[in-house]
Amino acid sequence: MDINKFLVKHANKFDLSKHKTDYTADIDSKEKAEKLLKKNINTMVELQDKLYAQNKYSLLIIFQAMDAAGKDGAIKHVMSGLNPQGTQVYSFKQPSKEELDHGYLWRIQKVVPERGRIGIFNRSHYEEVLIVRVHNLIRFQHIPEELIDDNIWEKRFWQINDFERYLYENGTVIIKFFLNISKEEQRKRFLSRIEDPAKNWKFSAADVDERKYWNDYMKAYQEAISATSTKHAPWYVIPADKKWFARLAVSEIIVQTMKRLKPEYPILTNEQIAQLQKCKEILMNEK
Repeated sequence: MDINKFLVKHANKFDLSKHKTDYTADIDSKEKAEKLLKKNINTMVELQDKLYAQNKYSLLIIFQAMDAAGKDGAIKHVMSGLNPQGTQVYSFKQPSKEELDHGYLWRIQKVVPERGRIGIFNRSHYEEVLIVRVHNLIRFQHIPEELIDDNIWEKRFWQINDFERYLYENGTVIIKFFLNISKEEQRKRFLSRIEDPAKNWKFSAADVDERKYWNDYMKAYQEAISATSTKHAPWYVIPADKKWFARLAVSEIIVQTMKRLKPEYPILTNEQIAQLQKCKEILMNEK
């Protein structure tokens, strides 16, 4: 799969409206996608084991999307085979009082994955230039009034770019996914949640209210992705109307990114090898 199809390269030319939400490349069936996904998961398991043992890089995977776009499902299915010991998932909700008493990146920095681990963010610091912007929630963040001006969002884009560059320069590889769902497909999924008792718990009346701001969100995503898709922290816009394709595309991008890191098991020194041999002899001679 050509993952460059989803990569936001030329940010100044990025137009979200031109990215199809129902694109499936040359994958013509759900069954084929699931077979390829399984293969990618097996590859990810091998690469994760080496990443953990090498203890050199960490991988941060960020998911952003409109409601019902499939973030939870993508995380569940794509990351299903990974070793929990080397994986951590954080879901960012409305900031707590303590979090609001700090800068907006404070709660993010605390949970950045350690070396050797894979961190997954279900929503992230990008909420600060999305929902906060759409609903003007910045007025509740206790920021001095003189610092909230017409350039506040551009400043946050700069801050986020600087933060992600800092992470990258300290060994954290970042992949950012925007699951691109159409408004019509979201409507269908909301109806499914209402009609299926097993999915009722997933639905909130507030989800319908948010649809009123669809165009505002699209504009916010357009500007955020355009301003923050960089070589060291790229954005990938994933067609999400077909869940099975979105999951495959996400897995393919993760696999190709991990392969580029070339993780390997640590090479032992002659002294370490000699010590292993000595331990083996002791164990073999035990009665």
